[in-house]
Amino acid sequence: MDSESLLLSLELASGSGQGLSPDRRASLLTSLLLVKRDYRYERVLFWGRILGLVADYYIAQGLAEDQLEERKSLYSLNCMEWSLLPPATEEMVTRTSVVKGRFMGDPSHEYEHVEMQRMNEGDRTYEDEVVVQIKEESRLVSVIDQIDKAVSVIPRGALFKTPFGPVHVNRTFEGLTLADSKKLSSYFHFAEPVELKNKSLLEKADLDPSLDFLDSLEHDIPKGSWSIQMERGNALVVLRSLLWPGLTFYHAPRTKNHGYIYVGTGEKNIDLPFML
Repeated sequence: MDSESLLLSLELASGSGQGLSPDRRASLLTSLLLVKRDYRYERVLFWGRILGLVADYYIAQGLAEDQLEERKSLYSLNCMEWSLLPPATEEMVTRTSVVKGRFMGDPSHEYEHVEMQRMNEGDRTYEDEVVVQIKEESRLVSVIDQIDKAVSVIPRGALFKTPFGPVHVNRTFEGLTLADSKKLSSYFHFAEPVELKNKSLLEKADLDPSLDFLDSLEHDIPKGSWSIQMERGNALVVLRSLLWPGLTFYHAPRTKNHGYIYVGTGEKNIDLPFML
């Protein structure tokens, strides 16, 4: 959710229990403005909160003028002081995927994982148990990246792609119609497209290249991983991810108001295919 409309956004998402205390809201309003100024971001999004056993991580993201450029993630434990996280790498995601359970809430905490590694001793090769240390900060980076790629959402038309390539906020976007807002095909992943690149020219023929340049939620696997509901007398549409419980997207039809927030333990529902 955009930091400039934070109070309204939190109010719209509050039906999912995603609220914050008044002092946390006040701190975020001030500190996110300073983050935007100090780091010179085009936009700053309040991404959400990952719940830890000792403390919670509050996450914000900075966006450049090109909205699909790599987002910079920051975390805070008190909503006032923000620390920049390093970019996620494939190696980091693979290495941290072995860590299960709740976050501690301490970025310096180290998880211990025992794995078998091939060892060489002269001409002899054997496998031995090795204890690997994994920092919680690396796990935090990895989980944010996975959630961004899997369930970050934006309504169709909120962004537009210029003929030269960059993606910008569509200032003329006035919201989805009530009928369109009830369709999963009206929502896109706010991430670099993957499925779109595999479509044939015939499938792309009916797409508007300036608007339909992202992957649609209707093709997500497993099918049924999204819950879509109308609330407040059809004045608000809410999408909830069943794959990453805690991710809520909201949009008020016929208005510019939309956004998403994640409030959860940072754990993926790997049992979802068996529950549908």
